[in-house]
Amino acid sequence: MKILRAKDYDDMSRKAANIISAQVILKPNCVLGLATGSTPIGTYHQLAKWCDKGDCDFSQVSTYNLDEYRGLSHDDPQSYHYFMRENFFDHINIDQANTHVPDGANPDAEAACSEYDRIVAAAGYPDLQLLGIGNNGHIGFNEPDDHFSKGTHCVDLTESTIKANSRLFEREEDVPRQAYTMGVQTIMYARMILVVANGAAKAQAVHDMCFGPVTPSCPASILQLHTNCVVVADEEALALCPAE
Repeated sequence: MKILRAKDYDDMSRKAANIISAQVILKPNCVLGLATGSTPIGTYHQLAKWCDKGDCDFSQVSTYNLDEYRGLSHDDPQSYHYFMRENFFDHINIDQANTHVPDGANPDAEAACSEYDRIVAAAGYPDLQLLGIGNNGHIGFNEPDDHFSKGTHCVDLTESTIKANSRLFEREEDVPRQAYTMGVQTIMYARMILVVANGAAKAQAVHDMCFGPVTPSCPASILQLHTNCVVVADEEALALCPAE
């Protein structure tokens, strides 16, 4: 696991965008695994700027997002389909047909999850998987548990995750209580993993991810076992980590 220190959020976003753009330049038809939440927004905006300047071409890229709230339609402003269009897809030259997000509108959890596993496997899994990390160490919506998950599945969100995500909703009670998420095993199939983290609230989770025991009580800790994982985090998020 390689740790890149960033001065602040903007520096973190640029460093992460550099890594993703290098992947796209190296392999124009690459498969990107993408994440939502507030942390990667700066990275997406930087990539969009470079795309607008002609420095990064997404025309052959295909993408697969980690997760989606269960019960939200694709055009719901709180859905991750909508989030990705608003913050990234509508601002780059990607073929929208090549963008994929779990189908939260499908009430049949087993069918929705198995279909998403099928298309991710058919794509050969991501060349690069972008991740954020939750305050409790979750990746995607894989919450702390007594085992590591495998394929895409339906999860009950923890109260801490619901509270953290409530900032994006009018009221906390509006936050969906379930989501479809790629499993930890699927995430680990990516050939490269890029984790972004910022802020003091993530410091304990980042420490446990990088230096704690590998345990499903901190799902992100399994990334220590990945052969090509890069963490880009600002000084506040790395406050509890030893300086190298």
